[in-house]
Amino acid sequence: MGRTFRIKLRSRRFGRRHPWLTFALRSLMIFSVVFGGAFGFITGAKTENSGYDPHSFAIGVAFLFAIACVGLATFSFRLRLLRKKMRKVALHNEALADRNWELQEAEQRTRRLFESQGDLIVLRDGEGRITYANDAYCELAQMPRDALIGSRFALTVLEQGDTALEPSGTRVHDQRIEGPLGPRWIAWREGFVRNDAGERAEMQSVGRDVTDRTESERALTEARDQADAASRAKSRFLAMASHEIRTPLNGIIGMSGLLMDTPLTPEQATYVKAVKSSGDALLSLIEELLDYSKIEAGKIDLEHRPFALSGLIEDITELLAPRAEAKKIEVAAYVDERLPTHVIGDAARLRQVLLNLAGNAIKFTSTGGVALIVEPGIWPNEISFLVRDTGIGIAPEARERIFREFEQADDKIARSYGGTGLGLSISDRIVKRMGGRIALASTPGMGSTFEVSLPLAAAGGEQISFAAPDLSGHSIMLVSPASIEASLTARRLQRWGGQTCMVSDANVAEALLPERAWHAVLIDHALGLAEIERLGEAARLHATQRIVMFTPATRHEMQPSATSALTGYLVKPLRAASLAARMTAAPEVAAPSLDPAIDPSETPAEPSAKGLSILVAEDNQINALLIRSLLSRLGHHAVITTDGAEALESWLSAKSAGSPYDLVLMDIQMPQLNGIETTKRIRTLESGEPGSRTPILALTANTLVEDRYACFEAGMDGFLIKPLDREKLAEALAGLIASRHIAA
Repeated sequence: MGRTFRIKLRSRRFGRRHPWLTFALRSLMIFSVVFGGAFGFITGAKTENSGYDPHSFAIGVAFLFAIACVGLATFSFRLRLLRKKMRKVALHNEALADRNWELQEAEQRTRRLFESQGDLIVLRDGEGRITYANDAYCELAQMPRDALIGSRFALTVLEQGDTALEPSGTRVHDQRIEGPLGPRWIAWREGFVRNDAGERAEMQSVGRDVTDRTESERALTEARDQADAASRAKSRFLAMASHEIRTPLNGIIGMSGLLMDTPLTPEQATYVKAVKSSGDALLSLIEELLDYSKIEAGKIDLEHRPFALSGLIEDITELLAPRAEAKKIEVAAYVDERLPTHVIGDAARLRQVLLNLAGNAIKFTSTGGVALIVEPGIWPNEISFLVRDTGIGIAPEARERIFREFEQADDKIARSYGGTGLGLSISDRIVKRMGGRIALASTPGMGSTFEVSLPLAAAGGEQISFAAPDLSGHSIMLVSPASIEASLTARRLQRWGGQTCMVSDANVAEALLPERAWHAVLIDHALGLAEIERLGEAARLHATQRIVMFTPATRHEMQPSATSALTGYLVKPLRAASLAARMTAAPEVAAPSLDPAIDPSETPAEPSAKGLSILVAEDNQINALLIRSLLSRLGHHAVITTDGAEALESWLSAKSAGSPYDLVLMDIQMPQLNGIETTKRIRTLESGEPGSRTPILALTANTLVEDRYACFEAGMDGFLIKPLDREKLAEALAGLIASRHIAA
């Protein structure tokens, strides 16, 4: 069977190769058959015994002719079909030939593309033998393609990078390869591909030279590590500089403060005040430089805690009031009542920004005053803080420059008013860090307005505030030669429903009194004592409330008198709650006593009936002397130690003797044993014994947040920043005593 099939196959191949010979043989065979059959039939018919019948012969011949015609017709029809199929086959073969040519061209282009690729391309079979490698791979391997095909050659790997597997199954990894021009980093992508159906899949590896990228990434990583190291070094420098600078400043400011409390001649008092003011100025400069350095080092951390908005703004104005009064200008605040009473944010940073802006406004204002206005912003949960002054103004070309580091409007202003040019730059960065912005509008010679817009969400829970009085139908007159405080007060009274009338002249005010019944007349102390008394007497018959407004520095000029026509007083800058309480209070028959207006911070602290026993760990002799003097003036007994080991020994001795210290003031940086480690050891000793632990307050010149966290983690109860302030020290001791119920 197989032999017969091979013979037929060879015969057909021979016929396709020699078509004319095949045609001649077929024609000869057909002629022989036809001629032989016809000749035999005619010869047989003409014999004597053939029984020849002409009619039958004719019928037979006709029948044969008919059969031949049918055969010819069938053959012709079949031949036409075959020709049609042949034309289709020819067209199909032509299309296949064209397609085959296109595929060959595409294969050649693809091969040329692969071979000319800068990427490395190599194919390996299941046993790891190379079946294809492009020119780039051959160049890196330094071997010809013929030598690589069929081999298990592998590049020399100097370092293997991380490997990842994609969801598609592609393996991605980096390798450091030894090359003719030195080590190169290659990023490989490996996956299985199947070239022809029925064949086994091959591993295709495509590598790209990423040496430049990898070296750049490593350089960036090294630069980042160096920047982190520099940042840590800067932080250590800040901590050291803060401690080393604040320590002598603590002695200068503290000792000058103690010296001012002693009997001095007028000349000596002048010199001591100059020393203290110089120390305060130097401290302010150092604070700005340290803040700027902390911002540059990225050490500004923001808190998100609820705080009272109105209280913060009014505290700022009261803090700046002495500076404004010294320049004989006003400072006042207004907080829109549509705002929430408590918001969430960083109150300390906001206070720093507003103190800087308002302090600059006071510094550059010689007439008029400064207004701090708080209103809703243009966006939801946004609050705008406006600091408006009537000062010298800022030229248009200097408005952007003043927000840069160490820049001021011009050299003349820098010489006249001083300053480092860092305050606005620090404020701008803090505001941007809080997600807000600062805008400036100014007219030279008329004043400036700084607008700080911050996103501050309302604090959750009940919003507790004072009850705003209903002044509908009430007329209130404000008599003041200055317009800053009076205008903001009138604005608030109008929000409460009152009808206000602002007058700057006492004679005009006296003339307006008979025109209507006045609920209250607010008289500014700036008019003078004689004008106040005269206007008060004139308003006795026309106004229910007759209130005088004065500053803490001028309260001593107002002496209580039984015959005075005044019914009350308000201390400037006015607080909204005080104004509301005065507007709703019943008028006093006698002249009000001015004793409650006395600022408790200016009265000397009374020694406690029973002083505290306080252990002080301080290695600087001047600071130790200062702390001892401050504590003695506050009525407490201090024991001074110069390092942590001595402080720990003194604490243990006092505890063993049954008279433990009531409080420990612990300096952070001390020789041998620092304050952090000393506190940890004290807390460890206390953990194994029953009873309350000793309160420990840190004495630190470091203002970084991480330093404060370290104090709390060590077990301290609080901290005091150097230079020490007597009022802050007294406040801290009083708060600690109250919270722990320590008997003084």
